[in-house]
Amino acid sequence: MSVEYFPIIDEDGNVIDRATRQECHNGSKLLHAAVHLHIFNSKGELYLQKRADWKDIQPGKWDTAVGGHIDFGESVEIAILREAREELGLTDIQPERIFNYIWESPVEREMIYAHSIVYDKEPQPDHSEVVDGRFWKINEIEENIGKDIFTPNFELDFKKLKEVGKIA
Repeated sequence: MSVEYFPIIDEDGNVIDRATRQECHNGSKLLHAAVHLHIFNSKGELYLQKRADWKDIQPGKWDTAVGGHIDFGESVEIAILREAREELGLTDIQPERIFNYIWESPVEREMIYAHSIVYDKEPQPDHSEVVDGRFWKINEIEENIGKDIFTPNFELDFKKLKEVGKIA
């Protein structure tokens, strides 16, 4: 099994080192980079994925449509396209970067580079990566915030999507 390396970055996003996935997720709080892709359809619904029960972080919860770490030596732009292809089979998309922020949990610290697209086809989840996925009405998401259905990271993303006007 090959070792997966993530870039360790400063708060401006500059790569300053590298570390393994395990080192980044063991409570070290090494700041590493991740990408999120929010997929809206033309009706304004938001696609969410359900995380697999075997995931090391937030198993079984509904989460951002696409999310993943940036590999060492990879750009944000390449990472978002790779993750969209791997998780949902999406190709030929042009994600728009909408915001970035630092997310901290008990086990990790990440710089999230959030993107969005409007996409009216039904994504095709790779079931080795994603257990399930579907478009949610915005009011359906709002009714379930804080009920332990979504990842805390998605709930923060949702709040930020509202703040920047992506969700009315």
